[in-house]
Amino acid sequence: LQFCLPQNMANKGPSYGRSCKVQSKIENKYHKELEEQLVEWIIVQCGPDVGRPDCGRQGFQVWLKNGVIQSKLVNSLYPDGLKSVKVSENLPSGVSKQMEQVAEFLKAAENYGVTKTNMFQTVDLFEGKDMAAVQRTLKALGSLAVTKNDGQYCGDPSWLMKKVQEHKREFTESQLQEGKHVIGLQMGSNGGASQAEMTGYRQPGQIIS
Repeated sequence: LQFCLPQNMANKGPSYGRSCKVQSKIENKYHKELEEQLVEWIIVQCGPDVGRPDCGRQGFQVWLKNGVIQSKLVNSLYPDGLKSVKVSENLPSGVSKQMEQVAEFLKAAENYGVTKTNMFQTVDLFEGKDMAAVQRTLKALGSLAVTKNDGQYCGDPSWLMKKVQEHKREFTESQLQEGKHVIGLQMGSNGGASQAEMTGYRQPGQIIS
């Protein structure tokens, strides 16, 4: 019987068979290099008081598990005096309080502009089910901060890829009229063939001479 042991045995038991393969695929999406970049950004953005996690997926999960650090992170992206998430001075100790803090961060990240497709679920972080999804959310948040370029982002912008902005082409009135004229000529010419040269579909019983 094939089984695999997850890194954090305190959160979940071993996976068997197909679920083991699925979990392995999820864990393979986790990027060590991205972890290092995110850690450096969070420390620079929030300050040294947030500490530094042990290297690896499990250390990253434990560091962020109670939701406080990422809540401070999203708050730091707003001007002084404006806070998107309420963070208690006392670290939340109960499971429900910690999950509530994570949920508050997710709500704040969405309000900041992170799309739902880039958002992790609370259990992905709290139970360590999908730390790659957690990375994706934090990267999207940082990418937005770089793109906004409002002076709130701290650190090296190259740590997080800049979000591609939509570029809308603007056309003058004369260009629009010229485009309509070209389309009209194309529709009328039929590639240079006249109506006399075009043969219609034969109707049942019709003899074409």
